[in-house]
Amino acid sequence: MSNLKKGDIPRFTGKKKKYYQSLIQSRDIVLGQMQFHRDEALDCSNSDKKGVTTHMADMGSDNSRHEMELHLLTEEGNVLELIEDALQRLDSEDFGKCQDCGEEISEARMEVKPYANYCIKCTTVREKNGGINPNLE
Repeated sequence: MSNLKKGDIPRFTGKKKKYYQSLIQSRDIVLGQMQFHRDEALDCSNSDKKGVTTHMADMGSDNSRHEMELHLLTEEGNVLELIEDALQRLDSEDFGKCQDCGEEISEARMEVKPYANYCIKCTTVREKNGGINPNLE
């Protein structure tokens, strides 16, 4: 388990410092996207127009847009959880290792997705099997 607690200012060096900064930047971006999707999902500008008849097709479009924004908000929440988990693992031996096979996740993958849980090989296997790695059963 991690010793990193909320509010702590970590003293990482080298690659861990770079990954910490990348994770914080990713978290800030995701939080901004979540705020945008939240605002869009809660936008009721068409329903605020009192006295104006709203066509059923407009209401359907609004409902569809709200559903899409809520779905995107959920997806961003999942990414935020991955980022927070990665920040907690950062000061442990588990950070940067595939949670399926235990091998090091490539630096190129970590550069793009510093919160990655799986190496490319295990990710590919999981994608082909609906999120499950059959090699672990």
